[in-house]
Amino acid sequence: MAKKGVKIIVVGGGLAGAMAAIKVAESGYDVDLVALLPVKRAHSVCAQGGINAALDTMGEGDSIWEHFDDTIYGGDFLANQELPYQMTKAAPGIIMMFDRMGVPFTRTSEGRLDARRFGGTKKRRTYFSGASTGQQLEYSLDEQLRRLEAGNIFGAGKLTKYEYFDFQSVVMDSNGVARGIIALNLKNMTLQIMKADAVLLATGGPGMIYGKSTNSIENHGTGAGAILAQGGYYANGEFIQIHPTAMIGDDKLRLMSESARGEGGRIWVPKDKFNKTAPEDIPEKDRDYFLERMYPAYGNLVPRDVASRAIFQVCVDENSGINGERKVYLDLTEKATGIPEERLRKRLGAIVEIYEKFAGDNPAKKPMIIYPGIHYSMGGIWIDYNHMTSIPGVFAAGEADYQYHGANRLGANSLLSATFGGLYAAPKIVEYVEKLPTLSSTTSDSIFQSELKRVESLYDGYKKSAGSENVFQIFDEMGEIMSTYVHIVRTEEGLKKAEVELQKLQERYKSIGLNDKKFGNYNLELQMSYHLGLMLNMARVITKGALLRKESRGSHFRRDFTERNDDEFLKTTKAKIGSNGEPIIEYEDVDIKYIKPRKRDYTKDK
Repeated sequence: MAKKGVKIIVVGGGLAGAMAAIKVAESGYDVDLVALLPVKRAHSVCAQGGINAALDTMGEGDSIWEHFDDTIYGGDFLANQELPYQMTKAAPGIIMMFDRMGVPFTRTSEGRLDARRFGGTKKRRTYFSGASTGQQLEYSLDEQLRRLEAGNIFGAGKLTKYEYFDFQSVVMDSNGVARGIIALNLKNMTLQIMKADAVLLATGGPGMIYGKSTNSIENHGTGAGAILAQGGYYANGEFIQIHPTAMIGDDKLRLMSESARGEGGRIWVPKDKFNKTAPEDIPEKDRDYFLERMYPAYGNLVPRDVASRAIFQVCVDENSGINGERKVYLDLTEKATGIPEERLRKRLGAIVEIYEKFAGDNPAKKPMIIYPGIHYSMGGIWIDYNHMTSIPGVFAAGEADYQYHGANRLGANSLLSATFGGLYAAPKIVEYVEKLPTLSSTTSDSIFQSELKRVESLYDGYKKSAGSENVFQIFDEMGEIMSTYVHIVRTEEGLKKAEVELQKLQERYKSIGLNDKKFGNYNLELQMSYHLGLMLNMARVITKGALLRKESRGSHFRRDFTERNDDEFLKTTKAKIGSNGEPIIEYEDVDIKYIKPRKRDYTKDK
């Protein structure tokens, strides 16, 4: 029976947060779900390609162990192995759970769950719903949240949604134990106390630190940034996934899912980079399908870090991109793939529609133009095997935590890790609150008021600031620095340059001035002022971690240290912010109890 008087807050309405909120409520506890946006607009809806599980519905002899090995191998052995092992074991059941919830998974003509290949694997284990899988999974969980929100379910706790609420900080008592949060109500820009006996942060990744990414513009990663600012650890920040196939736009990057290659899409450049023939009319003999040439065993389905570096090599090092620019073709035409347009639209409809809308071309008729773009952070808030952060009572799940992917994430493991993280963290939270000697309801009100006043003083400072620096200008420059020096290929010189430039931005940040002085309703400039300080901290942590990691592993590639160095760097990076505001880097050994490290080589089968 649930312990009386307990309240749990889940911050974030994506797959991880929604799943955790459902399971905690089903355990009998009241849950406040605090979300920056309506749950059905959480960033999980943007995932296109599918979710991995070794169900072997395609009869290829797939197994949980092979899925686990692909995950660890694909992550270049940097992931602690226990939780990924538990995740891959749970994956088939998760697919069945979503199927029972009514997710319209794509099926074969015989009615079996269909699956496609994704990068870094030889098996078809990615289950999908056309090319809008994340949306379908998220909507199914939102239905369950609404059921719990309505109440009258025997034994379940009451679930209350607080949408358009922006998490600011954790309230901690004198022992450093979490007792709630401070949140900003975006409708009236007021800060308020929300008491809780445990907090789960499922606040997503930090893609917007790079300015342009495939992420939502709300993915500033400052749930993790707040933990950093309050003395917690951030782990493996330097491992940022650059997705090989993004549509480059003036406003943002748009993901062209790995499912395009999973269905047979091919990446190439003309052998003559200045060939003016329409790409669909360039004959095969004049095309360089360079991934197939470089990596014959996996071809276009090498993992994302490998594909992104290959595209960089072709476009930058060899200056062989389309017209000598940083562009390559992703070809889904029937001529290149043998896929009829009707089948393409059925299985990849969302991708086709997005490209048609923003590029004006039909990918079934004309090859898409793409280049790698910032996509996902393997790093995140440091958590233990119970999903608890270094702050007692604060848990993390989804892209906000670091445990599952090591140095590179396999495509379609993100929806899986987010769902599993929520499922796994929920009972750990219940175990934690049931052992608490005192509850937030009995905590002195002065504890809450003190943290509220601290955050209010920051906002008062922004409101009264009369400096000359523009918040959005600093934000844009931060993105430019990170995209220039901390991207696909890194060097000592470039990372040191980034450190210097980021420190300059932090100094300029102290002199910001707001142009929008209307604070009674939603004020993006005021909201961004708070987040920008946290984002600059995180940018410093990412950069310093990359500078000190003198090796190449997964998504972290150093031109000056091109080999993996297990002797010195088979370690988790743990970063915190020192009392002087500077990043402090520590290291922690990686758990390799199931699979011992071996060379990662996609030119041949494992």
